[in-house]
Amino acid sequence: MKNKFGILVVCMFCQLMIGQTNSRKSLHGQVTNSSIPIETGNVMNINANTRTFVGANGLFDIMARPKDTLLFTGMAFQSKKIVLTEKDCAEPLFIVRLDLVNVELKEVLVHKELKVKSLQGGSQGIVDMQFEDDKLSSPENKVMYSDQTIKYGTDFVRIFKDVKKLLRKDKEIEEEVISDIAFVEYAKDNFTKDFYTKTLGLREDEIDLFLMYCSNDAESKKHLKEDQKFELIDFMINKNKDFKNAEVSQK
Repeated sequence: MKNKFGILVVCMFCQLMIGQTNSRKSLHGQVTNSSIPIETGNVMNINANTRTFVGANGLFDIMARPKDTLLFTGMAFQSKKIVLTEKDCAEPLFIVRLDLVNVELKEVLVHKELKVKSLQGGSQGIVDMQFEDDKLSSPENKVMYSDQTIKYGTDFVRIFKDVKKLLRKDKEIEEEVISDIAFVEYAKDNFTKDFYTKTLGLREDEIDLFLMYCSNDAESKKHLKEDQKFELIDFMINKNKDFKNAEVSQK
C-alpha cells in the first residue's frame, strides 16, 4: 500500500513538472535604445534557469511565462530586471528598452574617493596616510595568497545613495532596482576582474549578468560589510555553480 502511494506521489510530481514546463512558451522580444542599435547582449530567465543571447537588431527568443523574472545585460547598456506580466507574454514582439551605462555614476564613484587636504593640524594626519608601493618597499605582504578583493574598496551604502540620486533625476525607480544596480557596482569595484574571469571562469560579457543574477537573491545584501568579504566570495562561488548550470539557448 505504501509503495502504491509512493508511486502515485511521484507520478503527480512528474505531471506537475511537465505541466509547468509546457506552460512556458517562446517569448519573442527585442531590446532597443533610442541612441544606438543593440546587436549583442544576454537575457536570462531566473525562474526557468535558462539563458539566451541578443542577436542582430536586438532580437531574442526565450521560453517564459507570466511572473517569470528576466535579466537583460549588455556591454554598453545598463542592466535591467523585468517581472513578466500576462500582457508582456501576449505581445507579438515584446519590446525592452535599455539605457546606456551611466557615465556620470562612474565619475561620481571615482571623484568621491579623491580628497585634497592641506597640511594642517600637525603630523598625525601624515602618519595615518595610506601609502602606495614604490620600487624599494611595499606596504602590503605580496607573499600571502590574494583573495582577489580590492583593499579599501568602495562602500555599498554610498554607491546605493549615488545610484538613487542619479537615476531619480529623470523618473521614479523602485528601491529594489536601485539596490540591484548598486550591488553590481559594489561587487565590480570591490573584486578584481581576475576574480570573475579566472576564479569563477566567467567571460567578460557575462559578469554583469552574473552579478544581476546574484543580486536577485536577498542573501547577496547580507554580506556587504568590509569584514564580510569572504562570506560574499563564498556566496558568489555557490551562485556561480547554479549560474553555470543554466540551459543556454542559441536562438
